[in-house]
Amino acid sequence: MATALVTGGSSGIGYAFARKLAERGDELVLVARHEDRLRAAAETLHTTYGVTVDTVVADLSSRDDLLAVERIFAERPIDVLVNNAGFAAHAKLLDEDWSNQAKALDVMCLAVLVLSGAAARTMTSRGVGRIINISSVNALIGTDNYSAVKRWMITYTQALDLELAGTGVHATVALPGWVKTNFHQAAGLDRPHIPGWLWVSPEEVAESVLADADRGQVLCVPTTRWKVAAWVLRHGPDALVKCVSNAVASGHRERSQR
Repeated sequence: MATALVTGGSSGIGYAFARKLAERGDELVLVARHEDRLRAAAETLHTTYGVTVDTVVADLSSRDDLLAVERIFAERPIDVLVNNAGFAAHAKLLDEDWSNQAKALDVMCLAVLVLSGAAARTMTSRGVGRIINISSVNALIGTDNYSAVKRWMITYTQALDLELAGTGVHATVALPGWVKTNFHQAAGLDRPHIPGWLWVSPEEVAESVLADADRGQVLCVPTTRWKVAAWVLRHGPDALVKCVSNAVASGHRERSQR
């Protein structure tokens, strides 16, 4: 029986991954900051799917907590790692207080690097495993530090998968578009006012990404509509990317000033 570890696994995209993994019979290790939400998620998953669900309360911006999660890979076999933990790091780049920017790097870069490396080392020794890193379509524009850290995640995952070639272990990076979660609310932002058909459910993201990961695909953009948008942003003129970046950044400023 396979075991999957999911960071940020108590809600949103992370919880959707946990559900999909539990549906196929995987045992789970869920990592999140809020103990009450984590316990509730674990109880629901265990009751619904009958799988073992262990929980780890950890803030991945804490070096001690990160090292504690890293040790799990040496203590038990983990077959699937989903690096999903993150937050909307939309603080201004010129702010004197750079603590939020540093936290974003800790959670969405350093933690991904440390946990992916730990997972890859143990997975390659067994000759099988999947590492999934959750980036964002925001990585394809240039709005703020959030775009920057999510772009790093793409390059890192591509490099990791290249290094894993021939080992039986694959790395996949997912670039979801706008997903219906509490992501914006948690950051104190209003949900963007965009057409309903552009929104994607967490379940759609998890199902699409797991399928691509099982095929060994490195880059995954869930849903056709966002695949098209990502292709345009990657291959279109720089002026288009700048225009989209300005529009998104303007929306962040307006919502943060309310």
